Amino acid sequence: MGGAGQTTAVSGPSYVLATWFFIRLLGLIYCVAFVSLAAQIRGLVGQQGILPVADFLNSRRHWGWQRFYRIPTLCWWRADDRFLLFLTWGGAVLSLLLVIGVAPLAILIVLWAFYLSLFSIGRIFLGYQWDILLLETGFLAIFLAPPRLLPEWPPTVAPPALILWLLWWLLFRLMFSSGMVKLRSADATWRKLIALRHHYETQPLPTPLAWYAHQLPLRIHKFSVVIVFLIELFVPFFIAGPPPLRRSAAVLFILLMILIQLSGNYGFFNLLGIALSVLLLDDNFLGGSGFFGRTEINPSSLTDWIAVPLCVIIGILSLQTLLRLFRLELSWPRKVELLFEGSEAFRLVNSYGLFSVMTIERPEIIVEASRDGVTWRTYEFKWKPGDVKRRLHYLAPHQPRLDWQMWFAALGYYPNNPWLRQFLRRLLQGSPAVLALLKSNPLPEWPPRFIRCVLYDYRFTTWREHRLAGDWWRREPRGLYTPVLELHETDPDIGAPSTE
Repeated sequence: MGGAGQTTAVSGPSYVLATWFFIRLLGLIYCVAFVSLAAQIRGLVGQQGILPVADFLNSRRHWGWQRFYRIPTLCWWRADDRFLLFLTWGGAVLSLLLVIGVAPLAILIVLWAFYLSLFSIGRIFLGYQWDILLLETGFLAIFLAPPRLLPEWPPTVAPPALILWLLWWLLFRLMFSSGMVKLRSADATWRKLIALRHHYETQPLPTPLAWYAHQLPLRIHKFSVVIVFLIELFVPFFIAGPPPLRRSAAVLFILLMILIQLSGNYGFFNLLGIALSVLLLDDNFLGGSGFFGRTEINPSSLTDWIAVPLCVIIGILSLQTLLRLFRLELSWPRKVELLFEGSEAFRLVNSYGLFSVMTIERPEIIVEASRDGVTWRTYEFKWKPGDVKRRLHYLAPHQPRLDWQMWFAALGYYPNNPWLRQFLRRLLQGSPAVLALLKSNPLPEWPPRFIRCVLYDYRFTTWREHRLAGDWWRREPRGLYTPVLELHETDPDIGAPSTE
């Protein structure tokens, strides 16, 4: 391979344009991720938020120097609301510069560090698969980026082959693992091909199309599950094949991601899947030969020296995740175990797979407030189901993280969700940052004295019910999810069960 500045005739397919598009798509994804967080960060982990980051970090300072790699975040330097907003809005601005093409290598390093910092202190609110997928993708993209300061068109730097293969390997693991976890779970709905009959209705934040898809005949739901299994379990092996098979895999993956995007709000997960799939499209497919003539391009040697050891590290970490996927365990040498332990917090390699066990019911938590303990009024969330007449929305790639966590909490029990207790305390205190996460405050003049959560069972309406009443949901009460809570007058930071 020639050094930078030399010209080399490329043998086989090249992926210069795909890399150029991928980096810009990644910039857009980083941008929407940071902007989405910026709108919520104060209410989630700010000083008056649900899980304040300062309290979390202060409780870990006794770890000494180990705290810096066990919780890798720039917030060790500063953990107030201004710094959280600097990380989110600063990340959004840098993301736009990446889209333009300014200093992609340097900016990708900073973006990864910023998002890792937020991920490390976001805890349960940033514990989603697209968060770790963004970190893993963003880390590998650093070694794919050309070392230049100004934008260039047409692109002339070939992606390092080993780094490109690592990103293809990530895409393979993402798709194949998504299918394998469904098979491995032995869930009856997947085994009987009826999972999608429940999925559209019980997923966290359905879209309008999900309501219509739910009304389809059972045979179409079963056929759809077969297609999902084919794409997730068999098509990933096309990645190792010749360019025509890779192109087919890219097209099928992108179509699947678009369908998921239309029927469910999964943050920027689908955009990441599309961006990774674009890397399978060679320059001939994308029309790159028209830009490059004889496809003579300038290969970059800047990352050559690190590509091989990086492949070894990623390979070892990936082997562990694959073994776990097949429920296998190995006894590793101590040095390898140290590698696993030391890299875990940085999320360099992760396990993937959504909805391995399909939820067949939809419990929903409704939060109510009262001043007298007799008359109760409802807090309406911005996006999650509440009012049965409220229309479903498309909101991805934005992810309302509190709304998502309420879905998870409804599937479990109140004592197992300590964050929810903190959320209710903030409502009793009237925290402006937390109230900003909600659509409405039923008692705006003064914080409530009492608060409670009521559990309902939600179901999509039928065509007839929707046509007659305009309702998207029908619901039935299950009972109290929490005891009635009130704020102790002697300790305004503690919510306690009411004795009245």
